[in-house]
Amino acid sequence: MKHRIFAVSIMALAALAAGCTATQAPSVQTDAASADRPWMDRKLSPDARATAIVARMTTDEKLTLVFGYFGTDFSYKNYKAPPEARQGSAGYVPGIPRLGIPPQWQTDAGIGVASQGGALNKRGRTALPSGLATTATWHMARAYQGGEMIGREARASGFNVMLAGGVNLMREPRNGRNFEYGGEDPWLAGVMVGEQVRGIQANNLIATIKHYAINDQETDRDTGNSVIGDAEARMSDLLAFQFAIERSKPGSVMCSYNKVNGTHACENKWLLTDVLRRDWGWQGYVMSDWGATHSTASAANAGLDQDSGWPFDKEPYFGKLLAEAVAKGDVPMARLDEMAHRILRAMFAHGLFEHPVTDAPIDLPSDMLAAHGEITRVDAEEGAVLLRNEGELLPLSPMVRTIAVIGGHADKGVLAGGGSSLVYPVGGNAVPGIAPTSWPGPVMYYPNPPLDAIRRLAPHATVTFIDGKDPVAAAKLAADSDVAIVFATQWAGEAFDVSLTLADNQDGLISAVAAANRKTVVVLETGGPVLTPWAGNVGAILAAWYPGTRGGDAIANLLFGKTNPSGHLPVTFPRSLDQLAKPSAPNRGDTVYSEGATVGYKWYDAKGLEPQFPFGHGLSYTSFLLDGLTARVRDGTIEASFVVTNTGAYPGADVAQVYVAGKGWEAPKRLGGFARVNLAAGGAERSTITVDPRLLATWDSASHSWKIAAGSYEVMLGASSRDIRQRVTVTLPARTLPASWKPKG
Repeated sequence: MKHRIFAVSIMALAALAAGCTATQAPSVQTDAASADRPWMDRKLSPDARATAIVARMTTDEKLTLVFGYFGTDFSYKNYKAPPEARQGSAGYVPGIPRLGIPPQWQTDAGIGVASQGGALNKRGRTALPSGLATTATWHMARAYQGGEMIGREARASGFNVMLAGGVNLMREPRNGRNFEYGGEDPWLAGVMVGEQVRGIQANNLIATIKHYAINDQETDRDTGNSVIGDAEARMSDLLAFQFAIERSKPGSVMCSYNKVNGTHACENKWLLTDVLRRDWGWQGYVMSDWGATHSTASAANAGLDQDSGWPFDKEPYFGKLLAEAVAKGDVPMARLDEMAHRILRAMFAHGLFEHPVTDAPIDLPSDMLAAHGEITRVDAEEGAVLLRNEGELLPLSPMVRTIAVIGGHADKGVLAGGGSSLVYPVGGNAVPGIAPTSWPGPVMYYPNPPLDAIRRLAPHATVTFIDGKDPVAAAKLAADSDVAIVFATQWAGEAFDVSLTLADNQDGLISAVAAANRKTVVVLETGGPVLTPWAGNVGAILAAWYPGTRGGDAIANLLFGKTNPSGHLPVTFPRSLDQLAKPSAPNRGDTVYSEGATVGYKWYDAKGLEPQFPFGHGLSYTSFLLDGLTARVRDGTIEASFVVTNTGAYPGADVAQVYVAGKGWEAPKRLGGFARVNLAAGGAERSTITVDPRLLATWDSASHSWKIAAGSYEVMLGASSRDIRQRVTVTLPARTLPASWKPKG
């Protein structure tokens, strides 16, 4: 017999564990402030409001807040979602009508409003380019705009919690979820993801920062152990989280599946209490990833506030087991009060009471989706990285006569990443039936084919498509064409890791086409960096990542120069696997991070390795001069100023990067800041950036503080981590920053 699961009391939680039917709660209505409900007074602080409401709550009501359910019917454990959940959604936490507490309706994820694969009705929504693609824009306002857009769709779809965004550093370039994240540098990842989360929460939603922490592979993701020192973590992965949290003030942080130094992240006191609460002073609530809770008292007492996504855990740890633990005193009542307070404080702070979501339509207005599609197109265009352009093959002339378009289902659509973040498009999957068709699939192509857009932009050309399965046939078509465009794809997703070698002999296809026609353009639709052994034999390479709802239009606009490429790499492309810190495949059990904080480009610099394409690299159809670098010490840190001039014939945008070098660091240099500058041909602009002082420091575990050593520091202005144009030197005094230090404002 199948049962509906819903809980508003200890009895209902017990019924859940026993497999019994519980009672559906009525819809929640919020009321204006009154003597009976002082917590509805908007003039009070979120803390005061949370304190007032917790004081009126019963133990059963507090327990209701800290236990969440998967929002979609699921065959696992014969699970039926609560009747008030949004079918096809990630999660649901019941409201408490007596006190006017609204339910929490939770949706995945970082690129848009996702539908879970088991749902019968999929929500057709707008997909941003992948998180890595947005980070490749180095455009903070664009990240905010994208977040604001997907948050608007989440609210219009009936959700008030969005499980975005991911800030895990790319330590392992084969990680299947790299496409969701912000690259390999703490500052770049932190500020870009932080801006996206700020945009989401501008819609009176709660967003999460995830997956906390040191979570860089999907292999053995439930039990794998990330082994890293305190100082090394603070200067790398944790610093990215710190920057993102400070910038966005997220309502929630989601703890990850993996262990950290032997203890699961969701019951790791060092992560959840010592760092997140004591050192960073963050005031939101910690929710678990779906199935990442492994205990009751240990998790609650370590700092986990909400156990999410039942039935994915082995037991309902914060259901009847938490009720029993509180009754026995294993979890103090004061701790349960604190858990409820943190959740409610976030709900007050982000407007969930004053701005309740109501309807949950399957479809959204077409004019809204069209406008949002334009946002994704611009994001995709600004995030695509022109890696190579020999002989100025690109942009293609609209008068080119014959074009071969080869592979990658370019006649149908553009590839998306898989797993819980997958956004289903209006119009459905353009290439259905590719395995796997179920979790972590389906393999999805958004119905915006590059082929159609290319034909629109080259109306005088003969444009011929071939699927690329036969390299000989593809080479013959290329030889008979003025230009060949090969679309190379790599599908990645949650719950698995990938190879850096393109599947299905795509390297062989590209080599065959390039041998037949030197004017070969390769468009990469991938979740991250891949090996490009053919790079020196092709004319141009465009990294389009997973380009989202309007990706086909964006790619064509870039190829024909309707838009000037301006993306820069947020990750390093290796030449070979033996350049990686861990050349062997992602492993099981302990992963010892012997490289410490030397992540990404820092590793290549420290080891003297020459990558295929370095961090920060990105070409344009115009040219830029980076000049006039000056630096001074101000307020104990470095302020750098420089001029960017467009010396070419076309308008365009460049990303000027400031790197800093000190002594005793994990690597020769660190990214200290950047400025994206849009310029007309001949235009110039001076920019000034201030380096966050923690980027000049090392973490001293003994004194529990950041230490900036006195002495000379080199400040570098570059177009990439390997293309340094100017250098100056400044002298800094010694300085100590407490663990709680953060910039003013």
